[in-house]
Amino acid sequence: MIAQGYLLPTFASYHKIFRLNTFSELGLEPRLVDALTDLGIVKPTQIQQEAIPILLESMQDFIGLAQTGTGKTAAFGLPLLQAVNEDSNTCQAVVLAPTRELAQQIAEQLKNFSKNKPKLKVEVVFGGAAITNQIKALKAKPQVVVATPGRLVDLINRKVISMKALDYVVLDEADEMLNMGFKEELNKILADTPAEKTTWLFSATMPSAIKSIVNAYMNNPKEVSVKSGVEVNKDISHQYLVVKMSDKLEAIKRVLDVNPNFYGVMFCRTKIDTQNLADDISRAGYRAEALHGDLTQKQRDSVMKKFKDGTLSMLVATDVAARGIDVNDVTHVIHHRLPDELEFYTHRSGRTARAGKKGISIALVSKGEVRRIGEIERRLKIKFEKELIPTADEVMSSRMDNSLKLIADYEIKKELPADLKQQAQEMFATLSKEELVDKLLALELSKVSISNSGDLNQTENSRSKEGRDRERSSGSHERLFINIGKIDDISNAELLHMICDISGAKKEQVGKIELQQKRAYFEVVKDIASDVMGKFKGFEFEGRELRVNIDDSEPKSGRSSQRGYQDRKRRSGRKPSSSGRSGSGRQGRSGGGRRR
Repeated sequence: MIAQGYLLPTFASYHKIFRLNTFSELGLEPRLVDALTDLGIVKPTQIQQEAIPILLESMQDFIGLAQTGTGKTAAFGLPLLQAVNEDSNTCQAVVLAPTRELAQQIAEQLKNFSKNKPKLKVEVVFGGAAITNQIKALKAKPQVVVATPGRLVDLINRKVISMKALDYVVLDEADEMLNMGFKEELNKILADTPAEKTTWLFSATMPSAIKSIVNAYMNNPKEVSVKSGVEVNKDISHQYLVVKMSDKLEAIKRVLDVNPNFYGVMFCRTKIDTQNLADDISRAGYRAEALHGDLTQKQRDSVMKKFKDGTLSMLVATDVAARGIDVNDVTHVIHHRLPDELEFYTHRSGRTARAGKKGISIALVSKGEVRRIGEIERRLKIKFEKELIPTADEVMSSRMDNSLKLIADYEIKKELPADLKQQAQEMFATLSKEELVDKLLALELSKVSISNSGDLNQTENSRSKEGRDRERSSGSHERLFINIGKIDDISNAELLHMICDISGAKKEQVGKIELQQKRAYFEVVKDIASDVMGKFKGFEFEGRELRVNIDDSEPKSGRSSQRGYQDRKRRSGRKPSSSGRSGSGRQGRSGGGRRR
């Protein structure tokens, strides 16, 4: 019997008294719990323990302050999937994320969580991809849509999706959305939503701009704050090298050459990059192999055995394939490209500096990516040191020093066979000491593989003399418009490479480049302006048709079937492709830049 006047604690408050260690105890339905179990997720993180009971029980607005890597997606995703009505064919929830990569990741996780709810549909929409395909996907009437702000506003304006009937809006990494300049888009989206909806906001920080959104669009929100689950090993030294994408392989070889005791893991984003890089490094004479999801279990076991016993000095791996690698004495981790998620940076770097030992984490970044170093420093509270890629002379000097020192310090532990000593003495009898040293040096130098002897280091903020000369020569140039901007995460240098690759123009024929948020302007010598505009016809940039025209004219129509940009040198690392029009007039996309 319950004593009079005693109030039973709610489920959301009960977990404050007793720590809830399973997802079932948090109140999730069996279908979701079973899906989590199949995924190997059995113990909730702190933010999940704090947030899930509240979000399941109450329609109250909610603020979750937590860093990336704390399990935020499951913290809001699981209650969301339990709350939506899978029998209804209306869009009931929108999840907003700052980048297409994060949006895709969230959507993939929500689909995995809801695999036992077959009628529940999740779709993702984001910029940099063909909007026609996304419009078609939305016609399937998903209950949950994950979106980037810019693309969602575009779809709202086209009346493809309506915010009027939403029950839930989730803002993930709200501070990053504002840092990326999406304040106007967020205001537009939230203003279009019904007043009686439930809003969940997750952010690592609470700047004044976030507080403005809370005050304008949220009603008495419940707030939960947890410490970051992303802890970085203090014994790791974080470094970065600024290098062009096309020079990264040579830079990696030089890092290996000046670190004779290198024993490490290099991380790549894709299985193709992983295999190609491992092959290139191996062909150059280094002991490296790939580890990725396309390998059979037998192949994977073989690679890991060779890495653990020291037969390999470098493992080239994807993030997924490297999960669970537990190898002591790893000296270095190399990030061929920075990961999109801070959690991945921590997991990658954590392969080194184990058992109290020191380790080095090296990020290879382009000039346009240097800003991300500052972001990682701020979010993870670590410090990066900029290092210079060794010069060709430094590489040769280091190799010689290490090789000669190895010979000089080698300890002869037992007497050498007399017949072999006699054979060697007879062979070298006609050589002077100087000649013998010369031959030894020449032999060692022949083992050094340097395909590019130039300086690979890129400056972060200064323009080259060539760039300044281009700016001063704008009087004889034509100013052109192109529909690519900062929102596409492209730098001036990368855009210059793209212009030269597609149009065939020389660098000195391109003048000042002005990169704006959603567009760019660049100057070319007037004599080639018309040809440059024509060369861009038929190309796409990540699913969007490229348009180049004189900046005060209307965009010109028409396309031709051209080879895709990714079939040429990918100096900028971007992936435009060619496209054409079908007979029906609808836009099509070609695969891999092939002819249609």
